[in-house]
Amino acid sequence: MIAIFRNRAGELRNGWWILLFYLALAALLVPATIYASRHGMKLDVPLQALLVIVATLLCLVARREHPRTVLGTLASWRRGLPAGILLGIVIWSAAALMLWISGTMTWHCDGSDFDTLATGLLDCIAVAVVEELLFRGFPFQRLIDGIGPWPAQVLMAGYFTLTHSSGLAAAGDLQWLATANIFLAGLLFGACYLGTRSLALPIALHLTLNFVQGPLLGFGVSGHATSGLLVADTDHAAAWWTGGNFGLEASLPGTLAISIALFVLLARRARTIQKMRLPTFKA
Repeated sequence: MIAIFRNRAGELRNGWWILLFYLALAALLVPATIYASRHGMKLDVPLQALLVIVATLLCLVARREHPRTVLGTLASWRRGLPAGILLGIVIWSAAALMLWISGTMTWHCDGSDFDTLATGLLDCIAVAVVEELLFRGFPFQRLIDGIGPWPAQVLMAGYFTLTHSSGLAAAGDLQWLATANIFLAGLLFGACYLGTRSLALPIALHLTLNFVQGPLLGFGVSGHATSGLLVADTDHAAAWWTGGNFGLEASLPGTLAISIALFVLLARRARTIQKMRLPTFKA
């Protein structure tokens, strides 16, 4: 019975820590959702981000570990934030450039004001924090410690894709391309963590991809319409080339851009990832 709960070092097994994380998150989300529903409010993404952060901190307190264990060091954030922002801009700029060069898409200015862009940016930050803490944060890191980095990558990328199933179902004929893109993006975000031992790079990359795709270039984001600084005009091009209403994630250029970024990152970091050891910082 002891072996079920504890490993040879006498520590609680990683699977139980993952379960405890989701139980802590549910204990926070359920009453918050009920309260919001009763008062005619919506549990918006910034509040969800806060609850995920609290659940993460509760688990770290229980393990007597510092937040740096999950989030990374200040030095890693100084490097990771600008690198993630730059990489996100390059990825979607390359995809948009392919569309423009092919003559199938042009853009015109929507005239959105600063407040609209600021709101879009805050939403993208909140989504990036929620999803990266859920899929590359505490559960992912416990999974790495339990089964290794590569199996953890595939399992968490699959879970990441599964949580987007409602949006993917609405993609229609583009579902196969959108699914492949989101799965590859999950691998890319995971590789960013594995190569840096920090959430700075995946969070910065995630928010930049969403912000550039939606509030800046005017595409949909995972099937959700956005109000952008620019509006994309298609010239009756095939949906698999432009992504249609789903966004660049359902386009061939977008999938190629994500695939190339993943290949380059893995080629540079494969040896580091293979020898990976999780950081531990005691509180």
